[in-house]
Amino acid sequence: MNKTFSQQDEANKPANNWQLKILMLCWEYPPNIVGGLSRHVAGLSAELAGLGHEVHVLTAGTDQLPEFENMSGVHVHRVQPINNRDEHFFSWIGGLNLAMAFKAERLSEEITFDLLHAHDWLVGAAAIVLKDTLGVPLLTTIHATEHGRNNGIYNEMQQFIHEKEQQLISESDQIIVCSEYMKDELLSIFKETSVNLAVIPNGIELVEPKQAFNEIFPELKNEKYIFSLGRIVKEKGFETIIEAAAIAKDEGLDYRFIIAGKGPMLETYRQHISTRQLESHVHFIGFITDEQRNVLIQESELAVIPSLYEPFGIVALETMTFGKPTIVSNTGGMKGIVKHLQTGLLMVPGDARSLLEQINFLHNNPKKAQEIGEMGRQIVKSLYGWKRIASETSRVMEDLLLSERINKSEEEGQGKQIIRK
Repeated sequence: MNKTFSQQDEANKPANNWQLKILMLCWEYPPNIVGGLSRHVAGLSAELAGLGHEVHVLTAGTDQLPEFENMSGVHVHRVQPINNRDEHFFSWIGGLNLAMAFKAERLSEEITFDLLHAHDWLVGAAAIVLKDTLGVPLLTTIHATEHGRNNGIYNEMQQFIHEKEQQLISESDQIIVCSEYMKDELLSIFKETSVNLAVIPNGIELVEPKQAFNEIFPELKNEKYIFSLGRIVKEKGFETIIEAAAIAKDEGLDYRFIIAGKGPMLETYRQHISTRQLESHVHFIGFITDEQRNVLIQESELAVIPSLYEPFGIVALETMTFGKPTIVSNTGGMKGIVKHLQTGLLMVPGDARSLLEQINFLHNNPKKAQEIGEMGRQIVKSLYGWKRIASETSRVMEDLLLSERINKSEEEGQGKQIIRK
């Protein structure tokens, strides 16, 4: 069977005979990084391009970034929201979706896309419109839900986002989630249960720091520290680290925590540190580059990811890939990545005492800590490389398109039978 859906030159076909033209929608894309979503889409799109697919990413632009560039074989198209200066986020997102839809229609005049791949509700309005306009199936990856982030829906803003998620899921022909935990979450909180659901984990790029630690963080030379990172929001559980540091201080334990990331709770947490006189024990260092992140992980004693809600846990993979023993909350997708005392350690979410117990264990058992770190590194390398993730995603795309073809053939056949009658 010829599995090429777009008309391509024979010389350009990949070895597996597939070559799809994919339009991917995501509100953030490197170097415009807000959270983990941008890195996920960048890693996936680059590897899909490496498999021979033609990948076009449509994303938000800034005045400092070009409207188009080819990044690692990916065609990146950036648009400015129609109401770019609007400070109201929902209005800004609405303007972004309008700009995305207009740009995609212009692209479709020159490119015949095979399918759409949307990432989360933020691009849902454009994805739903384009599904009909372009006449192609819609694949959606749901990375997190508003219900999960807040452990429920409590106000109008959360209800608005929840309804947008529901609409996108209902209109999608195929859904991808990153963990069995997320699959169960979607099935339990959304009314739509007939949509096809595939579980494909996030991927991680295995990298080595290019700069020496002393060049980037000379003030930390010869210092032992415990590292954590993530978007500085309540659901990431950094309050647990602050509480653990306070207990450790009272008990005379010499633990130092370095926490990297930006977000709306950053100044609040810094104030907590000052009020509790923990400046020598906890440091929120704000935004860091990928290179800074890598050297901080590499030189750390161990890592802690204390999330209260975590659909997958890409930051845990980032620390584990460096062979660092990693403590994660026993929740969400992370409990599917880490096996306690084998590839990492599990703590009770939000429990500072539980966190300290795991830290003490690793501190008092350095040989075991090294073994756990190495086992974690091996599991990440074998299961979460982007090539494997992209191959699984490609198969889902191929199955979706084959299913669409079969359905259309059956519908056309039924139509002919009706005409004959």
